[in-house]
Amino acid sequence: MLELRGHGTLKASGKSTLTGYAAVFNSEANLGSFSEVIRPGAFAKSLATGSSIRALYHHDAHALLGTTRGGTLQLREDAHGLAFELALPDTTHGRDLAILVDRGDVAGCSFGFRVPEGGDRWEQRGAQTVRELLTVDLVEITLTADPAYQDTTVALRSMPSVYELHRPGIGGNALWLETCR
Repeated sequence: MLELRGHGTLKASGKSTLTGYAAVFNSEANLGSFSEVIRPGAFAKSLATGSSIRALYHHDAHALLGTTRGGTLQLREDAHGLAFELALPDTTHGRDLAILVDRGDVAGCSFGFRVPEGGDRWEQRGAQTVRELLTVDLVEITLTADPAYQDTTVALRSMPSVYELHRPGIGGNALWLETCR
């Protein structure tokens, strides 16, 4: 089952590199029938495996922007969340995205993931059901104009640098997309 989440603020800091946070820890997102919170360390195992993670535009596999395997996408987890740096390609999608981020039209991020067994925790808090993401298998990050989580950021930079600063899928095999900005 595929889910989409929106969140955050993308920012531009140049014409060739995007930086920001694809997910922010401890920020609750209301997803309708439940709220969701990403906990610190949720991405650590995924990042440690060295598997290739993609950067896409608007969850479109045909709009590939970069990969960790190719070295054009760098990801790291810090105290704030899942930070990224993306060297935009000189393609139609890359050039268009740089303009849209710079103008503020695209201001959010998303991420796709699978939840392994024991990777989440559900609890009832009064009338609200809350899902905590503890460990996820990260598949992608996505840049989008319609994020679910409102605390993430994206910035466009021209100078190279390091990072700027109800329950579907029971059994943990569903692909989830979490949108953040």
